[in-house]
Amino acid sequence: MTEMNNQVESSQSMADALENFGEVKIGDVVKGEVLAIEDKQAIVGIEGAGVEGVVPAKELSTLPVEDINEIVKVGDVLELVVISSIGKDKENGSYLLSKRRLDAKKVWADIEQEFKDGKIIEAPVTDVVKGGLVVDVGVRGFVPASMVEDHFVADFSSYKGQTLAFKIVEIEPSENRLILSHKAIVEEEKAGKKQELLASLHEGDKVEGTVARLTDFGAFVDLGGIDGLVHVSEISHSHIAKPSDALKVGDKVQVAVLSVDPDRERISLSIKDTLPGPWDNIEEKAAPGTVLDGTVKRLTSFGAFVEVFPGVEGLVHISQISHKHIATPHEVLTEGDQVQVKVLEVNPEEHRIALSIKALEEKPADAKEEVEETEDYVLPEETTGFSMGDILGAALKEENDNDEA
Repeated sequence: MTEMNNQVESSQSMADALENFGEVKIGDVVKGEVLAIEDKQAIVGIEGAGVEGVVPAKELSTLPVEDINEIVKVGDVLELVVISSIGKDKENGSYLLSKRRLDAKKVWADIEQEFKDGKIIEAPVTDVVKGGLVVDVGVRGFVPASMVEDHFVADFSSYKGQTLAFKIVEIEPSENRLILSHKAIVEEEKAGKKQELLASLHEGDKVEGTVARLTDFGAFVDLGGIDGLVHVSEISHSHIAKPSDALKVGDKVQVAVLSVDPDRERISLSIKDTLPGPWDNIEEKAAPGTVLDGTVKRLTSFGAFVEVFPGVEGLVHISQISHKHIATPHEVLTEGDQVQVKVLEVNPEEHRIALSIKALEEKPADAKEEVEETEDYVLPEETTGFSMGDILGAALKEENDNDEA
């Protein structure tokens, strides 16, 4: 009787135990204890089900697994999702399980929230493929080549292994689609620096920049976040035909700020304002009596303008060109001629130099000096910078000096 009672109780206990085992369904999230590791897979016992499952190495992590023993060990309890049934007659268990897919689901949920919040994410670049970069954010993300930088990049190989900041452009968890942009981060950073620079620059400031682009009308100089324009007239004190005659892309230059327009994000710059002026110390370089080499730049009815230093022109009045009488300077001079001149007078404040060619030439014995009729030509002061009194006075002084000699 006692033996029969024990058998009944034992049968009842087994029935109770079987009732406690839940049914396992595809998509269920279960816990499994690692029972063994073999053939690059973990054998787990599914808690509450009384059955075993298999977790392949590739389903343990979102990252490539080289050694499964570095990921799990016997006794670990893992949270897993049931992928499929592999049949009770199959070796090593009856269900295929995944930790990676469950982790990815959580990652997708987090990324979706970050996308909604407009947050910036950071992730390492795991691979460089045709058309862009592959990054790991817990799931696979892709950065198209056009969204890597704000400029053209020929070779992306150096990006592999780098951790960069990204903006989420597009997300579709059901298709495992995640498009990211590093370019958007770069552009936002540059926009911020641009505003800081615009606020910090003031007229008269002198800063260093790099020549970024050359055009026919000037040079664009990168000030470290925003470009400013140096008009061709502000590149040098001497005349240059085009910016490329004096500059090349990549040159480091000192520039002076002429004006700043924050609303239009425009900055006008000058290189020549940072350079010594051509008229600096002109009294020492061109003291009266000094003999200089020069180039005839312009001919007028009343004389010739001769450049004696870069950006410095002096006037040789028609009466100081030759001992012989000439009707116009064109009779003996041509633009571009190289001539020697003697300084008669220098006025640094008004940027004027009176010069003479004939003072360096021997006076012919039969030459007769003739005083030019002032009504024969007009001498506009606003054009030449010299008054008639200045020129004739200098000429008479020179003649008196020669007579005394």
